[in-house]
Amino acid sequence: MSFDIENYFTEQPNGNTILYYKGNIDSDVINQVLDSVEEMLLNKNEQSRLRKKVYNVMVESLQNLYHHVDLVPDGFEDQSAEKYGIVAVKRVESGYKIMTGNFIRNSSVEKLQEKIRRINRSSHAEIKELYKFILNHQRISAKGGGGLGLVDIARKTGNKLDYSFREYDDKYSFFFLNILVNEEI
Repeated sequence: MSFDIENYFTEQPNGNTILYYKGNIDSDVINQVLDSVEEMLLNKNEQSRLRKKVYNVMVESLQNLYHHVDLVPDGFEDQSAEKYGIVAVKRVESGYKIMTGNFIRNSSVEKLQEKIRRINRSSHAEIKELYKFILNHQRISAKGGGGLGLVDIARKTGNKLDYSFREYDDKYSFFFLNILVNEEI
């Protein structure tokens, strides 16, 4: 392996980490993570709008992990996790940074990269139109999604999606997604 997955998360901009999880992504984990984040946001007395936005983006992010993560490659350190993912939430100066990571087949990288580039090239109005179009014309994919998750994240945050792919081996890469949820002014 040419990189250390966890180092990527620790190298991200400074902030107060309020949640860090790595391991198998299943419905129980999703519920626990969402409950933990909601409780932490309440305990920090965050504004209602910011809490809702962070929570909604967390739901989309975790659903993306659950539905789109690929199997763990042979030789990866955690063979007990069928659907391995990493989730981190940090409080940063301008709001919250939600970071996710998961394995993806190298054959799928280009398609996902083009989808994110399209979203990032779009204005906020174009993202709203794309969201409506997908809602009205979606087809459920083999992995259970309609392609709405990343568009919805961009729509809710108003920010570009920060991402990278790191090649793991000849079959898999690790996909990192960093989402900034701005504090309301």
